[in-house]
Amino acid sequence: MPELPEPVRSLGRRGFLAGTLAVGAGAALAACTSNTPPPAAAPATAPAGGAGASTEPGRPVTIGFSAPAADHGWIAAKYPDVTFAPVNPTNDITQQIAAIDTLINRKVDALVILPNDGSQLTSQGTRAMQAGIPVINLDRIFDSPLAYRSWIGGDNYGMGVSAGNYIGTQLKQRNVSNPIIAEIAGIDSLPLTQERSRGFKDALATYGFSVGPRQAADFTAQGGQRVTANLLQAAPRLDAMWNHDDDQGVGVLAAIQQANRSEFFMVGGAGSANAMRAIQADNTVLKATVTYPPTMAGSAVALARLVAQGRGMSDLVEQEVPASITLASATVTKENVAQYLPLGFES
Repeated sequence: MPELPEPVRSLGRRGFLAGTLAVGAGAALAACTSNTPPPAAAPATAPAGGAGASTEPGRPVTIGFSAPAADHGWIAAKYPDVTFAPVNPTNDITQQIAAIDTLINRKVDALVILPNDGSQLTSQGTRAMQAGIPVINLDRIFDSPLAYRSWIGGDNYGMGVSAGNYIGTQLKQRNVSNPIIAEIAGIDSLPLTQERSRGFKDALATYGFSVGPRQAADFTAQGGQRVTANLLQAAPRLDAMWNHDDDQGVGVLAAIQQANRSEFFMVGGAGSANAMRAIQADNTVLKATVTYPPTMAGSAVALARLVAQGRGMSDLVEQEVPASITLASATVTKENVAQYLPLGFES
């Protein structure tokens, strides 16, 4: 296979940014869960329990954070009453376990953990909870609810449904019968990839369509280019394609361009800024992307802050933070890309 073009090599995987974005918990969550800009905030009033608005300063807390290396471009919100204590990101399970143990021994007030593997890190989450440290489980879920206080993550099944609905609608509008629909998946052994594929298949079925050639890559630009080149060689004609991940999509688009193919349209996944810019420019086969909210780490820190301070979300009647929050997957097209572009991560 030819070497990746220079732009592909230089973009690489997106790195985690522990930003200095000063936003309130309500604003962070609204950015993740709403498809429309949140309205101007009304004057804060204390809920019945007297916890006060979630954006108001509370007691100082230290929040530990652990995530895989160079895995997600999510921005962690930072608050005046929060000491943010991230450990070095790593893709090594043993190193992540050791790093989390360090945070537990430090007796932080709360932990946000995006595990490399939820099953293998369940014992660390359980240990933290038993030590009285509430855990916000981010994205890849632990095996036991005893290992976390709250879970927050994207809707992988919903991503597939959003992609399938967009493709199905477009093909119906174009009066395409018996379409050939390709799928470039992520890592097939991961439950998240399986859920995305299941949602995609289920959504297409409602239009009377099915998934055609399918290849699994590895969430990297190099893997995306490799498997797409092979798929395109085996499929002389396509009508549509869904790629699970916009980082991977850098290589997918490179393969499509190298093969000089343009008879089909493509939908991406996750919501990278470079994918959105391509959608905005409308000069490639990429016409839409379905989001896996890039702001969820910031929302996880916001939740950890409230849990550590013994507060709830002021817009809810309940005085405690919910046990589970699933963030919606939005479909970004040329028509609404300007709204989502500021939230995109750089691949």
